[in-house]
Amino acid sequence: MTAPAASTALLTDQYELTMIDAALRSGVADLPATFEVFCRRLPPGRRYGVVAGTGRLLAALGDFHFGPAELDFLRQGGIVSEDSLARLAEFSFSGDICGYREGEFYVPGSPILTVSGSFAETVVLETLVLSILNHDSAIAAAAARMRAAAGDRMLLEGGSRRTHEEAGPAAARAAYVCGFDATSNLEAGRRFGVPTGGTIGHAFILAHADERAAMAAQADLLGPGSTYLVDTYDVADGVQRAVEVAGPGMGALRIDSGDLAASASAVRRQLDDLGAHRTRIILSGDLDEHDIAALAAVPADGYLVGTELVAGAGAPTAGLVYKLVEIDGRPVRKRSLAKSWRPGTKRAFRLLDDAGTATVELLLEPGAPAPTGALALQTDLVRGGRAESPVATDPARSTLEARNYHREALARLGSEAFGLSPGEPWLPIEPALEDT
Repeated sequence: MTAPAASTALLTDQYELTMIDAALRSGVADLPATFEVFCRRLPPGRRYGVVAGTGRLLAALGDFHFGPAELDFLRQGGIVSEDSLARLAEFSFSGDICGYREGEFYVPGSPILTVSGSFAETVVLETLVLSILNHDSAIAAAAARMRAAAGDRMLLEGGSRRTHEEAGPAAARAAYVCGFDATSNLEAGRRFGVPTGGTIGHAFILAHADERAAMAAQADLLGPGSTYLVDTYDVADGVQRAVEVAGPGMGALRIDSGDLAASASAVRRQLDDLGAHRTRIILSGDLDEHDIAALAAVPADGYLVGTELVAGAGAPTAGLVYKLVEIDGRPVRKRSLAKSWRPGTKRAFRLLDDAGTATVELLLEPGAPAPTGALALQTDLVRGGRAESPVATDPARSTLEARNYHREALARLGSEAFGLSPGEPWLPIEPALEDT
């Protein structure tokens, strides 16, 4: 007998359930409501955001139910009333969700996810939605910038040891969506189909009496085509020993410390002198997109990125919020100038120039006609509580589809979007959030 899936219902904040409890008493629990996910501003230095985590969210939504264990916890803690417990026991999301496709770019004010249903069933999803989308979208934006800086060079993700154990696979997935080639995280391979790879670390070399013995053991197991770590002691000596062990057909070597630019140039000359002309050079060591851009002129073939992807600037949050925009057919918004938003349900489109580059993002009322040729950004994800696509139950497929779509979306970016220096959001949005 298959065990039931673990519930995601308590991956939430208590006030979500308190609002349901109060809404049942006040009479608003069953009013039709619409919430939107958007960001007010991008993290410092960013010119765009990238939607990521949608596939994970849909899977988590399918497991959002209150079983006996969850209800017992709520009852024992006196968190909600018995009436609310009875309502939660029957909970199954029956509303609609539409949103930007995973891998799409967004700017402040873009309604990247729209959740519609009763007030009670939509308000309770806030924490689940934001915890997944904020984390994955932050990683995706960082990964997209790193991919832009790296050009065609290989990008490997290796940040699992610098983040929460469950955040590791999620980060690897988001990075893969945005163009990384592989990850060191095996769970990301199992869950999401992300290609995995890895050879040895410094500890393995230090465990042997000498560097050559360690490299010989690696070659005996993995063959000459694997990647050899050469900076445990002296880089030049490490390169010499690696070529002696693996031969001139050695696959790759990795440099993880020191002056990477100088080391890469010196190692390339040394490899060529030793006849290892096809051996690739991989650089690592707390690299971010600015470091990668600065290394563009050195003879490197790829980068292993970890800390700065999963815990660097802009991670692990994208600043996304989940706000009520319509209740019982009435547009609503908070009136605080610093934290306001455009009320009412919106349809989002982008206008493209003759070259296919996006020039402006349009937010229209549901009944307003879209301009001819405008790109519709929102797609149905859930209708009447049922996922509209099988990717909701196929994590590997959702990951690959998001990766492929991200490539399409890249072609619509203007050149100014790729700047790594601080600048304005890549795309204007009309009507502007500040004007409403």
